[in-house]
Formats: sequence, C-alpha cells, structure tokens
Amino acid sequence: MKRLFLALALGACVTLSCKKNVVEQTTQPTPVNPVTPTSTELPAGAKDGVVFTNNGTSAIFTLYAPGKNTVSLMGDFNSWSATASKMTKTPDGNYFWIKLDNLNPDTEYAYQFLVDDNLRVADPYCEKILDPVNDQYITAATYPNLKAYPTGKTTGIVSVVQGNQPGYTWRNTAFARPAKNDLVIYELLIRDFTAEHTYNSTLQKLDYLVGLGINAIELMPVNEFEGNLSWGYNPSFYFAPDKYYGTKNDLKKFIDECHGRGIAVILDMVLNHSFSQSPMVQLYFDGNKPTTSNPWFNVDAKHPYNVGFDFNHESGATRKFSKDVMKFWMQEYKLDGFRFDLAKGFTQRSSNDDASFSAFDAGRVAIWDDYVATMKSVDPNFYIILELFANDSEEVVYANKGLMMWNNLNHSMNEATMGWLGSSDFSRGMFGTHGFSSAEGLISYGESHDEERLMYKNITYGNLNTNYVIKGNVATSLKRNEMAAAFLFAMPGPKMLWQFGEVGYDVNIDFNGRTGDKPIRWEYYTDPNRRALYNAFAKFIKMKQKNSIFKSTSFTYNFSGAIKSIKLTDANNTVVVVGNFDIVPQTATVDFGSTGTWYDAMGNNISLTTTTYSQSLAPGEYHIFSKQALVQ
Repeated sequence: MKRLFLALALGACVTLSCKKNVVEQTTQPTPVNPVTPTSTELPAGAKDGVVFTNNGTSAIFTLYAPGKNTVSLMGDFNSWSATASKMTKTPDGNYFWIKLDNLNPDTEYAYQFLVDDNLRVADPYCEKILDPVNDQYITAATYPNLKAYPTGKTTGIVSVVQGNQPGYTWRNTAFARPAKNDLVIYELLIRDFTAEHTYNSTLQKLDYLVGLGINAIELMPVNEFEGNLSWGYNPSFYFAPDKYYGTKNDLKKFIDECHGRGIAVILDMVLNHSFSQSPMVQLYFDGNKPTTSNPWFNVDAKHPYNVGFDFNHESGATRKFSKDVMKFWMQEYKLDGFRFDLAKGFTQRSSNDDASFSAFDAGRVAIWDDYVATMKSVDPNFYIILELFANDSEEVVYANKGLMMWNNLNHSMNEATMGWLGSSDFSRGMFGTHGFSSAEGLISYGESHDEERLMYKNITYGNLNTNYVIKGNVATSLKRNEMAAAFLFAMPGPKMLWQFGEVGYDVNIDFNGRTGDKPIRWEYYTDPNRRALYNAFAKFIKMKQKNSIFKSTSFTYNFSGAIKSIKLTDANNTVVVVGNFDIVPQTATVDFGSTGTWYDAMGNNISLTTTTYSQSLAPGEYHIFSKQALVQ
C-alpha cells in the first residue's frame, strides 16, 4: 500500500504559478550555412546529440529517429528556418545528421529538430534546455545570464549548445571514497534544504554536515524534470542539470567541495520512466501514450508502480540510452555513485500486484548485470545502490556482486519510537535476515524522502500514560528518536538518514501535497532539545566510523520486545546497546559475556559482578556499554 501511494505521489509535478513576463529575446547570430554531405553515412566521430570539431567552429548534429521521413535542424544559426537545414538520413533509416561550419564557439545556440514537418522536439542529449513556461521564475541569483527563450520563433522546449562551454577546473582530485561498510549517507533535496534552493547555498551548509559526521550525500534527482518545484522523479532530459538549482559548474563545484571535505556524492538516477516533455516520448506518441513503434518506451507500463511512461529495458535503444546517461554523469561530474529509483521496474515481465512484481526475475537480473558491467568498466569502485524491495532471493544476487540495497525500517522504528510495540521489531536491519553474506550490501534507514517523518508521528500518534507522554511532547519524542538512532548506527553496514531527521523534522510529508515544497526549519538547530538530538546523531556516527567493533560480524540481538538490545564482539572489544521502548519501566536482562567495568558512552560506567546485566530501565532510557572505552 505504501509503495502504491508513493507511485501515485511521484506523478505530481508542481509548477510555480506567479504571473511574470518571459524575458525578452536577445539578438541572434548571423545564419550559418550547412555543409553539403558527400555521403549519407554518419560522419566519423558523430554520435547522438552534438559533436564539435575545429575548436568549436564546426558541429555535427545527430538525431536517432528510426521510421521518420524527414528531419530539419532549426535554430539561432539559421533564423529558425524550417527549410534551411535539412538533415541527411543514414542508409539504415535510423539516424538523421547535419554538419554546420562557421559557428562562434563562444556563442550559445538554441535549436530544435523539426520532424516530418510537424513535430518540434529538443535534443534528447542536450546539456541545457530553455523552457518557455518555467524559466521565467528562475532568478538571476540562481542562474546568472540565462539565455532568453526565442519567443515568437518557435514553441516548446528548445535545446542549447555551445562549442566552448565555460570550463571548470577540479581541485580535489585525490578524494578517497569511504568503504561501503563505513558509509553514512545524507539524503538531500536541494529544493527543501535552503531557502535559496541552489547548489551554492547548499555548499554553504557543508560545515553543518561535516559536524554531523556524514561521509556521503545522496542528491535527489537534479537532471531536468518537469516544472520547477518537484522531487525530481518526473524527468524529461537526462543530460541537463535542472537550472532551478543553478548552473552546471555550480553543481561541479558542489561535488568538488564535498570531495574536499571527505564527502562522497551519490546521484538519484531515474531510468524506470520519463515524462511527456521528453523528446523520446514525443517522437512516437499518440496523444495519450507511446506508440508501438517507440524504440524506448512500452505502450503501457509492465508493473503496478509506474508513473509517467515506462522504459523498456529489453530494448537495445533503451539500453544504449541508459548506458550513455550513466557514463556521462560518471565522467562529466565525477560522481561516486548512483541510487537507482524504482530499480524493480527494470523488467518486461508484466505484473499487477506487488507479490508477482517482487518475485525473483531472471530477466531483471540480466538487465542489471548489463548495466552494472557498463558502470564498472568506467569506474570499478563506483557505488551502485538499488531501490529494489524485491524478494530476498533476488537481492542476494545483487549484493553478492557488490551492489547495495535500500532497506526501509521506517515502520518498525516509528512504531518503537511511538511506543506501540506490536510491530516494532527492526531485525530486518541486520543483513543476515536478508540472507546477505556481508553487511555492506544493506543500507538501512529509519527515514527517507518516501516515508512519514518519525517526529510527526511521535507527536501526533505517540503512546502515553499518566507518567509518560510521547504524543504532543516534543522533548520526549526527540529522545525516542535518539534512542532509535543509537540502535540504527550500532547495526553493522552502511546507513542513511533523511535531511533534518537529525533535528527531529516534524512536518507532515503530505503538507502542501506529498511532493510539494516543505518549510525549511534551520531554526531547529538552535533549539536546545533539537540540538541535543543533532549532537547525539553526530556522536553515534563518529563512533561507528572510528571504532571497528561496529563492523563486527560477531553479534547477537533482540529487537522484538520492549527491551531491545544488540551485542557486538571482536578481538578487542564488546559493545552492548540496550534500551526500553515501552512507556512503563521494564527490566533489561542481557548477557554481557564478562564481568568488571563497562563504559557507558551515554552515561555512567557500571561494574558487573556477574556476566548478566539486569537493570530496570525507565521508559525511553538507553545505554551504549563497551568493555573498552569507545573512541568518540
């Protein structure tokens, strides 16, 4: 049910509606004449999109459009003429191309393809687009000197290309990625992280994130999506960063500076589906859905969670396009990993329910094997994360190949933080319960962009009695989240947190619509109780990263009752985390394995005369005991 709700929600695309005039068009360059071809074959060096030669003064424009009759290139270079630049069709009928000379390499040219004399589309491979509806709401502070839309000359989305794009010099080229087991990932939506919603303003908050101790940022989708205000899961152009967040070089600087601070950058990649502004959808479309001749898309979705239009990943055209997208972002932006949205959708096996959709799918495994091989050929150590939620039998296959799976503990952890214990067992946070042979394949989290916020449910639905109240009690609710985090970060393996979870963000996920923009609460950081939660998160994260015990494969745990505990042991130390998630006192009885002094990272040391710890814990009370003091 939750995934179905997500799927419906991701279809929402919110666009600013304030009334402003589109910025006036600038003077266009003198028309440029096309080069007469001597052969209909693709010229050497040509590829999908645009390839510049002769120091940016010449360019080959190429469009993959099998089955189409004619294509013309229209743009600033030919005064948007529909007849001046007819493109040449290759003998196999799959490609159209044209070569232009005498271009100014320092000029941005807007252009479109006119297909069969009736359809104007942008270039699917372009790195920048102009949107006649939404660009007017992008400020000069966000995107300086944004090229004006060619009003009156064409309609729809247009592409932009430039021979000599403004360069970026990478400074932090020696960045060493954290080991998978050490990853603590911060999932971040640029739009809702700072009021300015830009890469540059987010960059100014790196000290906050470094202080928290995270070592990876997972950016929600930043390639061009429909509208401005979006989660980004409604993509339309896959090579162009969305201008609502800033320039291409702003994004590169953000990644570069993160590397300089020891933080990996992972990009949320959406290749299950695309939306109607995509030229690849428009090229073969009957007005409602893709036609049977579409090289990339299914006519109808093959699974129950699709939004937009469903890619067919058994199609050679889709495979090539997807690989081109992956390689481009890996090489151009020096990213450290991808998190693939709705990875379970990479299948052509039809299903109408989650059970059959989640069942082991050999075809899906083969598709992912192909994509993984491509990414590994570019960067053998690249992080590959799947939002799969398939049966364990299939996830084990991927984990054994070095991929990482999203692992959602939101329901059980939130039941525990609210004090409702009937379904509060978060044993699925342990890799062995999935059949994995290693913890590094399981990224567990209590919150993600998809889930209701723990704090919202704590203060709205929390349990209570005369002596202990969670519902409506911010201070108590924050302490409950702190206790849950102590357990989350004690579990071996990579972890993830959703932005502002470390200060108890408590705005309903459906505020302003599920995917609508949310209030930004930087003032929470100065609130003493919320700052205490941030400090606790920072302590847990740093202990996880600085003490090898938290990577131990020798452990026992009991997460099923009111008293929850986990004990980890290695050759040098033993750590026991124990806490009472009930709303009444409960007695904890845990085998510590040895007597003597035990250090408490969160309180007072204790001395055991027997190997069994037996102590009454108040509701919400927890401890992190260790035989040797932990490095903090």
